[in-house]
Amino acid sequence: MRILHTADWHLGRTLEGRSRLGEQAQFMDELVEIVEKEEVDLLLMAGDVYDNANPPAEAEELFYESLARLTANGRTALVLIAGNHDHPDRLAAATPLLKGKNLYLLGRPTQETLLLKTAKGEEAVLYALPYPSESRLRESFGERFTEGEMQGAYDERVAALFGEAARRFRPDTVNLAMSHLFVRGGVESESEREIQVGGAYTVSPSSLPAGAHYVALGHLHRPQDVNGSKAPARYAGSPLAYSFSEAGYTKSVTLIEAEAGASPSIREIYLSSGKPLVVWKAKEGLVQVHRWLEEGRDKNAWIQLEIHLQEMLHQEEILNLRKAHPGILVIRPIYPEMAEREEWITDRTLPLNELFRRFYLRVSGGKEAEAELIQRFMQLLAGEEEESCAPSN
Repeated sequence: MRILHTADWHLGRTLEGRSRLGEQAQFMDELVEIVEKEEVDLLLMAGDVYDNANPPAEAEELFYESLARLTANGRTALVLIAGNHDHPDRLAAATPLLKGKNLYLLGRPTQETLLLKTAKGEEAVLYALPYPSESRLRESFGERFTEGEMQGAYDERVAALFGEAARRFRPDTVNLAMSHLFVRGGVESESEREIQVGGAYTVSPSSLPAGAHYVALGHLHRPQDVNGSKAPARYAGSPLAYSFSEAGYTKSVTLIEAEAGASPSIREIYLSSGKPLVVWKAKEGLVQVHRWLEEGRDKNAWIQLEIHLQEMLHQEEILNLRKAHPGILVIRPIYPEMAEREEWITDRTLPLNELFRRFYLRVSGGKEAEAELIQRFMQLLAGEEEESCAPSN
């Protein structure tokens, strides 16, 4: 059985106000080509179809137009789950129209497994777990546990779901699991919305189901294997770079060849869709930037320009830079007195709650942020109020 794993499409996402729909449509074309070329039997999409709970109409149109192409009108099975950016009910709303199409849109966590049959007669047992937030699990760990206990309780709950599903794995089938969550040890980037609050909503690699041929994961935008799991587990990553923290990332989808009773073969298929994201660090100032522009450097890229200056950059100079290279989206002047402070504030090795604490300390004139304020900030980032994003009637 040939299985293709993808995730984190984020249809409708913009970059500094610029639409990425054209690049996302290019990715869909490339994905269709891969499905056809590799003769894929099952396509797994591990969440975050859209970038928010109320996507623009153009993003939904691209999604629904792509479904029939990706499944070759039913020849290839497609299972898709909601991520933390998706509204679970809105995503699954089309399910009644898809009956018999070999297409499954799953919005909320359940204990059910799918039995999937390929055109060649092969069978797979799949447990697909959409983003398991407290509200989607219909549980509130905060009411029963201290903050320190929440992480263990959440981990145990998710491990129990996987463990129960693994009991339905069979020796004569390809056994698979899929989810959208944060597994501890994964490498993050700035383009992911936090789904853990102080580490409370993270899962141990050992909690992923044993006995699976492969565990397909979504949420982290950098393609990467999961170390310490009892079965081969991997984040497919996003198909496009969605923040400049991803500059230089190689994007891919993952192909798995599996058969009952044997170890799977796993390989990356690299993507060429979309514009690269590039960070220009012009430590020699405007002279260096103009030299790069004359050389035609990174013509087909989105650019974040960090330029070291001694004097203020005038508006006319900014307009000229953008005119010379329409891909320049962000211009960050760095003055001598800012360099040391910038390094202190934006240290990406620090956890997000510590960065917020430092930011608050600076803007408040030295006043420490209260623990309750930091916790509330983290909860807002984690999207715990997601139900307020439900589409209006």
